[in-house]
Amino acid sequence: MTDGNMSSITDFILLGFTSQHELQVLCFVLFLVIYLFTMLGNLSMIVLIRIEPRLHTPMYFFLSHLSFLDICYSSVIVPKTLVNFLVDIKSITFAGCMSQLFFFGVSASTECYLLAAMAYDRYVAICNPLLYTVVMSQKICVGLVAGAYLAGVITSTIHTISTFRLPFCRSHTINHFFCDVPPLLTLACSDTHFNEMLLFAVVGFDVTTTTIIILASYLSVLATVLRFRTTKRRHKAFSTCGSHLASVILFYGSALYMYSRPPSSLSLDQDKVISVLYSVTTPMLNPLIYSMRNNEVRDALRKVIRKKLQLYALSLTVFQGGMHAKQNHTLKSNVS
Repeated sequence: MTDGNMSSITDFILLGFTSQHELQVLCFVLFLVIYLFTMLGNLSMIVLIRIEPRLHTPMYFFLSHLSFLDICYSSVIVPKTLVNFLVDIKSITFAGCMSQLFFFGVSASTECYLLAAMAYDRYVAICNPLLYTVVMSQKICVGLVAGAYLAGVITSTIHTISTFRLPFCRSHTINHFFCDVPPLLTLACSDTHFNEMLLFAVVGFDVTTTTIIILASYLSVLATVLRFRTTKRRHKAFSTCGSHLASVILFYGSALYMYSRPPSSLSLDQDKVISVLYSVTTPMLNPLIYSMRNNEVRDALRKVIRKKLQLYALSLTVFQGGMHAKQNHTLKSNVS
């Protein structure tokens, strides 16, 4: 292993968070609860948007894809992490590590551009409401989402190919709980300066481009909202934008800390905690943020729950009526 290159490595060892059994059990329970809430919250959001006609708008079309990406985030990282909490040898195959890095990169980069598209949608809705249906047509919305996924695939492909072309001869132990570029670069036995600069440049381009779009959109929104005469209109505008801004701050804050510096200057132990924020915690919080701060989502959820309860009550009434009819029929048969 010491003298080999990447072709001789068949697997990696993920150190994870701790080697203490008690803490591993605690982490397993914590991550499992987070993962279950993430899946339940995001799947519920997707189903709610699909079945409720009031939510068939561009904003919720983008939101459904955000929930899908959050599911992908968690499903790429958490299941393997849960398994590693319960086993002694926390290994991942070379192909598995490459796949995990690729799909994680696709989800992360796509989410950047999707958040920018959502900010542009709010800009058009608030600043040019009369042109909203024309500017944000179904064709344009599909094009924006497709462009976000394409950008994510391109970005992730660059990172994956450039990282796994390096010779890994120092060690095959990754000081992280999943395969990411910074901890993998520390294992390379060749100069990683080009990879560090490439990571900084590509991530910097993605973040800078999407940040400019988000800032420009919300500065225009703010200027427009401040000209509203009624407090009710201002509150409605801020409530629809506030949830998106909270999601942006959560995602960009932790991601910028991770990738805004060369990997050699990072503390990998400290960055495990930061990685949990944007790769595990944020996907769980997004559905809560959008459901708690968005009146339309809350109203649609109440409507669906009310319908389900009414359907359940009707089914129960029919069932009880059938039982009474059966009992009466049995009683009459016994009397006769």
